[in-house]
Amino acid sequence: MSWGDQLLRSEREAHSVGAYVARSEGRFTPMPHDHEQGYPEPPAVGDEVATLLGSLERQRATLAWKCADLDAAGLRASVGASSVTLGGLLKHLAYMEDINFSRDLAGRDLPPPWNAVDWSTEKGWEWRSAFEDTPEELHALWGDAVARSRSAVTDALAEGGLDGLSSTPGGKAQSLRRLLVDMIEEYARHTGHADLIRESVDGRVGEDPPGKPYPYQVR
Repeated sequence: MSWGDQLLRSEREAHSVGAYVARSEGRFTPMPHDHEQGYPEPPAVGDEVATLLGSLERQRATLAWKCADLDAAGLRASVGASSVTLGGLLKHLAYMEDINFSRDLAGRDLPPPWNAVDWSTEKGWEWRSAFEDTPEELHALWGDAVARSRSAVTDALAEGGLDGLSSTPGGKAQSLRRLLVDMIEEYARHTGHADLIRESVDGRVGEDPPGKPYPYQVR
């Protein structure tokens, strides 16, 4: 089974890419996504929660597609003078997922491998160390971080909605709304990098993953 097939299976199991659907009690669970179903996007007419989460899930789906079906050499490729790689993007965005949602939103300790790094002396470690990781390790790291983020957002929406506040380790208050916007911006910036790198590797181009878009729904 190719890595692309494995990725699609993980998507169907809601492990890496998907959307949220609200249960009757107001909580959210991942909705499966595959090529036949398409990919999530913000609804044309929807509330703020659906718009923000739909946008974030679309960015996640795009990143997963840009990084799929590549061996270690493909994930280590870079363009021009830049040292940014697709593997580095996966690992960096896994770190940002855990920073924003697991640590800052949910107040949890950072999980491995982040908790073993001295960030005062190893700034940018996630970018450099990705070169040593296998494709399976990188995709699993990112997928697990996304799963933790979805869990944290689910709990935060149930407890305080978008206006609910959390704080950084330095004591700065921030709303869930702001955290979601920050993460959308983080992905939007880096999916642009992924566009250029992936095209240079094997010519894969396109704005969105295969399949038709479907509106993110909160029911």
